[in-house]
Amino acid sequence: MIQKSLALADYAVIVAFFAVMIGVGVYYSRRSKSSDQFFGNDKTVPWWLSGVSFYMNSFSALAFVMYSALAYKFGWVPVTVSWLSVPAVLLGAWFLAVRWRRAAKGSPIDYIASRYTPGMCRTLAILGLPMQLLDNALKLLAIGTVVGVGMGFPLFWSICLSGVIIVLYTFLGGLKATLTCDFIQFLIILAVVFTLPFMCLERLADSGGGEGLMFGMKTFFEKVPVGFFDFTAGKYTWVYMLVFFCAVGSTLSTNWSLVQRYYSTKSERDAKKMAYLVAALLFVGPPLFFFPAMAARIFIPDIPEAEMNGVYAIVCKSVLPVGMVGMVIAAMFSATMSSLAGNFNAVAAVIVNELYLKLDRTASAARRMIAARLATILTGGAVVALTFVMQYAQGADDLFNLSNKVFGVFLPPIAIPMLAGIFVRRLSRRSGMVALVGGIAVGLCVFFIGGIREYSYLREMIWVFPITAASTAVLLVAGTKIFPDKDDERAEVDGFFDRIEGKAGK
Repeated sequence: MIQKSLALADYAVIVAFFAVMIGVGVYYSRRSKSSDQFFGNDKTVPWWLSGVSFYMNSFSALAFVMYSALAYKFGWVPVTVSWLSVPAVLLGAWFLAVRWRRAAKGSPIDYIASRYTPGMCRTLAILGLPMQLLDNALKLLAIGTVVGVGMGFPLFWSICLSGVIIVLYTFLGGLKATLTCDFIQFLIILAVVFTLPFMCLERLADSGGGEGLMFGMKTFFEKVPVGFFDFTAGKYTWVYMLVFFCAVGSTLSTNWSLVQRYYSTKSERDAKKMAYLVAALLFVGPPLFFFPAMAARIFIPDIPEAEMNGVYAIVCKSVLPVGMVGMVIAAMFSATMSSLAGNFNAVAAVIVNELYLKLDRTASAARRMIAARLATILTGGAVVALTFVMQYAQGADDLFNLSNKVFGVFLPPIAIPMLAGIFVRRLSRRSGMVALVGGIAVGLCVFFIGGIREYSYLREMIWVFPITAASTAVLLVAGTKIFPDKDDERAEVDGFFDRIEGKAGK
């Protein structure tokens, strides 16, 4: 398997891409006059732009890395996994869009203070940060892997370069810069996603001794392994898919940067339209994304398992002409930069609005902007540091399983109280804190018990997620029974629900 080196034109494309991203950040840095504008609290974002940004934030270079590795190995399985996001987003459109827009004001979790308690809001900000940072670190590790394979850089410098550039344009322009960059990056990814499958079909035709796209498709269907189009394979059973659906649904419904996309839209109707657009994009995208990795199973059949995380970059360098490889690498950067930039901004919003401003209630507009940008830098620095920890800790484990283990511990105790808090009136105010802290404690216990060889299976998502989720739900109910609301507290909860159900003032 011969891989071509990057040409000067490829590097020129990549440099131009970074220059545009930084230019957008500089442009909006002069227009973000307040922290509300920096974090999107002014609710002025068009639905289509918010939808594209949501879509770009819902995946990253992990799609090019771990999902493509699964496509090369199993075939259709990552498409099945990706399509689980479609019903999750549709459910969000029907049941969550309006509620999120009414509930959140200054940050994705500020409603927690009025629905539960101010103490839980601060605790969620503190305990929720590890999951957000770990999620971002996984994505940064993925882009570092891609760039390391695609550009020939050492992984260490790939991670550093990626992290610095992402932090820079997020620091400069805030949410408006992030949204604009998301749209530009979306166009770049579209160009790559619609071009690469045709290049792979031509290579398939060559490998089959013929010409034309139809012959390439014929060769593909004739030579793929038996069971390549099965919806499930190996450990990725229907039970696994069900658990993963619950996990991805929780993520898409409560991830801070995605909640931010709901409440930053111009109207409640726009919030729903945004979600419908996202669902359509999530349905169309996966087969196109993963076809190159599937096709590579035919014309590059000898990629060892240890190198499968780099299969997408290997395919690109094998079939694309000069200049297009640089475009693909820019697209891979685009995917992760969109996701990380959105998360950095959302995390910074939580740090500033739920932590800093609770300590400095008289902060001026200038001090708030300084705090917003400092929080962005601190978030980015922590993510880069965690990325290196994960790089050395993951060993032979793949990124997909590593991410699932992380989310299995932290996601249910954070997502379930957040969602239950905007749907279930009867839960008491203090029940949220019981479920949050207790759920994470249970998840960590399960994870550490899984370190014992006899119980190693407990670290798999199919076990740790349901156990942690069930424990969190039980603790919500138990917390309500043990710590019932007083009359004044119940009145506050009722007032909160009247507002998000549109009954206030009637």
